[in-house]
Amino acid sequence: MAGVQTAVALREQGFTGSVTLIGAEPHQPYDRPPLSKAVLLGKAEGSAFDVDFEALDIELQLSREVVGVRPDDHELDTVEGSVPYDVLVIATGAEPIQLPGAEGVPGVHLLRTLDDADRLRPVLAQQHDIVVVGAGWIGAEFATAAREAGCAVTVVEAADRPLAGALPAEVAAPMAAWYADSGAELRTHARVERIEPGAVVLDDGSRVPAGAVVVGIGARPATAWLRGSGIELGVHGEVLADEHLRTSAPDVYAVGDCASFPSGRYEERLLVHHWDNALQGPRTVAANIIGETPMAYDPVPYFWSEQFGRFVQYVGHHAPADTTVWRGDPAGAAWSVCWLHEGRLVALLAVGRPRDLAQGRRLIESGLPMDPDLLSDPSRPLKEATA
Repeated sequence: MAGVQTAVALREQGFTGSVTLIGAEPHQPYDRPPLSKAVLLGKAEGSAFDVDFEALDIELQLSREVVGVRPDDHELDTVEGSVPYDVLVIATGAEPIQLPGAEGVPGVHLLRTLDDADRLRPVLAQQHDIVVVGAGWIGAEFATAAREAGCAVTVVEAADRPLAGALPAEVAAPMAAWYADSGAELRTHARVERIEPGAVVLDDGSRVPAGAVVVGIGARPATAWLRGSGIELGVHGEVLADEHLRTSAPDVYAVGDCASFPSGRYEERLLVHHWDNALQGPRTVAANIIGETPMAYDPVPYFWSEQFGRFVQYVGHHAPADTTVWRGDPAGAAWSVCWLHEGRLVALLAVGRPRDLAQGRRLIESGLPMDPDLLSDPSRPLKEATA
């Protein structure tokens, strides 16, 4: 997403030089969100971007793996040889974290690429008993698709609740009931000891039948190929970009899941592994490659997830110390949670309340002070809850 959008944005903003898009996969560039939904369920064959690369004079080099970069020489190293560049944009995204001891074990799957979805499609069609390791966003979305396909699904999560790494306990707790409502079993405090043929063995000795295992325990920036390049990486292995999405190397930018950036709005460095970041960031990169006046990148982060018949949206960024304000009953079909920092809205989670999301995004951007009492009334439009 980030690489394609950067190439397209360069052309849309009037760049006339050569543009080359290099990727390790053999497929035409494609969008990832449909992989856990329509593609997985056989409702769509693929999710290739509707982009005429030839008409835009963008050269595609597919099945070409980049193994290193030499910034001083302005050259990329690939398996087939070196590639010179004037400006380089790193948009290698993130890669799924493997379950220790499960790599290469038959019947164990990841879901990140089109090939992964193609391998999983017949597994769902055959209605295997499926164990999902990890109750994060991707685990919930896969469990949703597997239940829709008629599979028996057990989700095992080492933490005490779903989405433990993403949301506070009181917000994530109501979501645990969604699994049972859909007919899936959620087992928390459940750490995988090992995977055997036909079963997942947990650390308490219990065995969970498994015709197939899908691992969704998170992702890390795909930046191992940058080690030794001199390009500065952060504690999560992400490229440390500045506010203009430039790296520590001259003429090298980084965008999307592989890069963090300093946010003036939130006064901290953000690493955002979501689709909207891979859509918005490239426009800034293109503008900074072409323009003389640097443009800062400081978005209000946004993402969405479709799980168990619910549309979940999150906008902004919150810290543990921020004040939580509920709108509606979390046991119901539609509710929201707002986070306030010094009286101003900084983040919002909306379940089945798209209007809250749209209005909340504008309020976060405006920085207007909010009245918590008015905010907590779900019958009052969010925009009318300012102080």
